Amino acid sequence: MRIGVCGIACERCPRMTRGECPNGQQGCVPRANDFCAVCTCASERGVRLCFECPDFPCATTGKGPISLGYCQYLAGKG
Repeated sequence: MRIGVCGIACERCPRMTRGECPNGQQGCVPRANDFCAVCTCASERGVRLCFECPDFPCATTGKGPISLGYCQYLAGKG
């Protein structure tokens, strides 16, 4: 199982299951990515997963694919 930078299993990501992931089977990794603001943000902040960021959850996290409310729940802030 691959875990994307957003923290969910790539196999369960709506973008991956629709065949819309620009990274193909590699899945999302922290890098500049016009398709995914979460990947770009993680790359800029130097974290492997957005959960490792001290600002998690944030507005960028809320852009998906995980809902901001769920991220707040995971962080104990919602």
